[in-house]
Amino acid sequence: MQLSPTQRFNEALIKTAVLLYQVDGMVSLTEQDYLEEVIKGLNWQSPICKEAFLTQAIHEARVAKDTDQAMSFIKELADDLNFDAAKVVEVAMGITGVDGERSERETDLLHYLTHKLLARELTTANAVA
Repeated sequence: MQLSPTQRFNEALIKTAVLLYQVDGMVSLTEQDYLEEVIKGLNWQSPICKEAFLTQAIHEARVAKDTDQAMSFIKELADDLNFDAAKVVEVAMGITGVDGERSERETDLLHYLTHKLLARELTTANAVA
């Protein structure tokens, strides 16, 4: 089944958010609650239910974190994340800040997202707005 660009974005956004809340090694209830609200607001267009997809995303993000492949993991999602770069930044900033502090690893991934992977799309979007 061919997924729509919106659905590919939804899935990439969830994977990115999960990685961002796991990367510091501490998962808080506020981070989980924030992610649940983000997921609830998505226009889900997949035959796979959100909960099953989230379970798989948690596993994939944990493997990426444990093998020190977090940046590669996000890089693989870049094309789909650029569908709505501003939303990605909003969610990334929210999920890394909702617990009151950003770890160095979270900050590194945010910088990579905004200055490397999404920079062109964010610059173009700001020029249009």
